[in-house]
Amino acid sequence: MQKNQNIWNAEKYEKHADFVPRLAFPLIDLLGDIKGKKILDVGCGDGTLTLELVNRGADVIGIDSSPEMVKASKSKGIKAILGTATDLPFYEEFDAVFSNAVLHWVPEAEKALENIAKSLKDGGIFVAEFGGKGNIQSIIQAMEQVFEENPEFGKFKNIWYFPDANEYKSLLEKAGFKVEYIELIPRPTPIDHIQNWLEIFTNVYTSHLAKSQINLFRSRVRELLKSRLYTPEKGWVADYVRLRLKAVKNYRLVKSALNSYIDNMI
Repeated sequence: MQKNQNIWNAEKYEKHADFVPRLAFPLIDLLGDIKGKKILDVGCGDGTLTLELVNRGADVIGIDSSPEMVKASKSKGIKAILGTATDLPFYEEFDAVFSNAVLHWVPEAEKALENIAKSLKDGGIFVAEFGGKGNIQSIIQAMEQVFEENPEFGKFKNIWYFPDANEYKSLLEKAGFKVEYIELIPRPTPIDHIQNWLEIFTNVYTSHLAKSQINLFRSRVRELLKSRLYTPEKGWVADYVRLRLKAVKNYRLVKSALNSYIDNMI
C-alpha cells in the first residue's frame, strides 16, 4: 500500500460522502467548453465527477490510487486506471487536467505538479479544488487531543497538506503554470454524521489500532467536536476550507523551471 494511503470503501463513500463530488460541480465550469477535449481526472474517486465530464462531451481518463475506487469508476463505464498524482504515466497528452478533493492527500506537492504539467499539452488547463489552509482545523485538533490522551495510540502525525493560496501559487509557477485564478474559500459543509466522516476519511490514522481503540478514538473525537460542529438545527457541519484554482501550462515557463532544476543538480 502507498505511504499515507487511506483505505476507501466506494459504497460507504457514495452513501455518506456524496457531498464531495456534489459540491464540486461548479468547479467543472472553470474548464469552459470541453466538448471533444481530452481530459485527465486525477483522483477520480468513484467516478461521479468523471462521468459528468464525459456527459459534457469530453474524452476522459480517470486515475486513482485506490483499487476500490478504480473499480467503482469502471462500473460506471469510465476509462480508469490505478496510479498516483506523483507518478502519472503521460506526456503532453491532455488538453486539461481536473482534480477534486485529492491534492491535500499528496504532501509531495512539487512532484505532483511536475507530473501534471508533464501530462498536459502546451496551453493545457489545470483546474483543481482541495483542502486549503484552515481546512477541518477543529477536527484535526480533536484528533490530536485524543492521541495525546491515549499515548498507547502512538504519536499523531498529520499527513494532510493544506496550503494557502500564495504558497500554492508559487509552486504552480515553479512548475511552469500561469495562474489565472486561485482562491481560498471557507465552505462550512453539512455532513450526515461525524462518526461516518471519521470512518471514511481517517482510517489512515487508525489502521494500526485495535477495534476497541478505534471505537474509543471515534467516540471521543465526536464528544470533543459536538459543541463546535453540531447544532440541533443544522446537524453536523464540518469546518471545510477549499483552495480552488485554474492555471495554464506555459511551455516556456516549464522549460525555464526544468533548466533551473538541472542547474541546481549540477
